[in-house]
Amino acid sequence: MPPTPAPSGLWPSPQPLWQASAEEVVSAVSPRLSGAWRLLLLGDGSPTRHLQSLTGLPVEVEVICMAPDPDPGAEAPREIAELDPPLLRRQVWLRCGASTLAWAESWWNQEQAEQHLQERNQPIWRSLTAERAELYREVDGLALVEAPLLEQGFGQPGPYWSRHYRFFRGGRELTVIREVFSPALEGWLGPAAHTPS
Repeated sequence: MPPTPAPSGLWPSPQPLWQASAEEVVSAVSPRLSGAWRLLLLGDGSPTRHLQSLTGLPVEVEVICMAPDPDPGAEAPREIAELDPPLLRRQVWLRCGASTLAWAESWWNQEQAEQHLQERNQPIWRSLTAERAELYREVDGLALVEAPLLEQGFGQPGPYWSRHYRFFRGGRELTVIREVFSPALEGWLGPAAHTPS
């Protein structure tokens, strides 16, 4: 069972062991991501839809914390500088049945969060595309990360593949999202890649 959050509420962002922009990953030989993992990490599709398609089970969202984040720290994606303060951060587990398959955190302008995240246990993609609202996703970077809380939550040692991206609406940045995926997904997708050198 995933651990409970720290008394402070928000968990520290995972530590990157390696990271690169999406463009660098697409154009470089390393890391040699398998085709299935490339689609998951670099594609602009909804991860909750992907997880549901892979497992045949609905995705359940467990909110760990949703709180003001006045100082996101050095591990946060640099793209959050484009969001208007005050910032709010939301951290969740994504599960299909008994399997915890992903952990995610997102940064929002507080007013935008109150507008778009009224149903906190609903996937962000579903909240943002209600009434077929237009939305654009841009993958900004990939990383291999580690964190003791993720190891406890996934029940498997890291490092873990991660990506971060932005959602835009009307040409304006709406949120920055980081997702970290469990190695258990290799049961559906096959081995991800050799560790980057």
